Amino acid sequence: MVKNSPDFENALSAGRPPSIAKLFPNSKALIVSGKYIDRAMLSKGNAMTIAANGRNAMVIRGTLLAAQKANAAIIIEIAKSEGGAEAYCAVNLWNIARIVDQMCNELGITVPIAVHADHYGIKNQKDAVKAETEIPSLFDAGITSIAIDASHQLDDRNLLTNIAMNRYVPEWAGLETEVGEIKGSLGLSTPEEALFLIQGLNANSIFPDWIALNNGTTHGIEENDAGIQVELTASIHNTIERYRVSGAQHGTSGNSSERLREIATKTNTTKANVATALQMISWGVQVNDYGNAILDENGNFIKVKDTGVTEELWAEMVAYADAKQLKKGDYKKLNLPFENKILGQAKEIRDRMAEGVEKFVYELLTRVFNAADTAPLVIEEIIKKNSYDPGPKVERLEDPADWTAEKIKEKAKTITSAKGPAGDFDD
Repeated sequence: MVKNSPDFENALSAGRPPSIAKLFPNSKALIVSGKYIDRAMLSKGNAMTIAANGRNAMVIRGTLLAAQKANAAIIIEIAKSEGGAEAYCAVNLWNIARIVDQMCNELGITVPIAVHADHYGIKNQKDAVKAETEIPSLFDAGITSIAIDASHQLDDRNLLTNIAMNRYVPEWAGLETEVGEIKGSLGLSTPEEALFLIQGLNANSIFPDWIALNNGTTHGIEENDAGIQVELTASIHNTIERYRVSGAQHGTSGNSSERLREIATKTNTTKANVATALQMISWGVQVNDYGNAILDENGNFIKVKDTGVTEELWAEMVAYADAKQLKKGDYKKLNLPFENKILGQAKEIRDRMAEGVEKFVYELLTRVFNAADTAPLVIEEIIKKNSYDPGPKVERLEDPADWTAEKIKEKAKTITSAKGPAGDFDD
């Protein structure tokens, strides 16, 4: 899409939510609701796009460049654990939209982008009370899509929390819900659990764009090609098909291109989260074809010379990690203390960090996710709707009288599920 073309200008005028237009009144960045990104993937068919966790500025930059090259609509996101009140990244829930907007204008990015608050975890009543203030603040800061994640709670509490929190999410915003914490092979989601959650939301006139599952994957560093159970995912998506909820695939790093293609072609997934792989590539750490970091014979990361950060900065990062006794899966905690040092490197270093991410994301968008040329589909839909809100994909199908708080609690007692062990499964 060419900037200043009539279609682009019309989409820019009609498609940006009020909060975005207010924050960035003179911007040429087409930041839109996550709903539009989902609809574009559905329109193309057998397509999903990247939801890139922007743990550092160079990851965001590289992803935007890849999307422009692929002419793909994308999502830039940060999770609550990564960029919330107790963040381990300098990019956070309140500045990520500003970073995206600035880079789009600087780089001439014209593809549509949603800015997503991922895994907004609500584990207990204390979290819920805080969310009443914090969720509106996210949309004030430019978030256009959110994942309400109460999957740590039992099925009835998960549903009731999603219902209670919905009042704080604008109707126009993209909405993701989740059933089953992301724990690998532990506590796998079931069709019964997913149907319970989606039916209960539908009865309350809540129509999620995406549902995330524990379908066998994990977050973070993987040691081999294991994870996503395609048949389980397809079964759950088929069970809830009449409610027209797309899939959100978490923990994409660590899965082969073949398996990810299967997710795109055999399930209703339209959103694929990628975090750890992009972080490692931006730093210059060697990864395999799955995006897994490769370790040497001593169990250490392998830094590829003349890629990513400077050798001197990498040595400093490793020394810091050693001093803090960080495990390999906790190298993500280097993002916050080293962001300014990363930004303070020479331009050619910063550029090569972004270029590494750009190459990896472009391959995903074009050769694995089938997301190329989805940008015009968003623009066409915005012009057709002449609105920043495409509306829900489905109407209410369930009787609210069957889904009162009391009946939700009774229905939940009949669900058979295995939640798996307790633990820290954020991101």
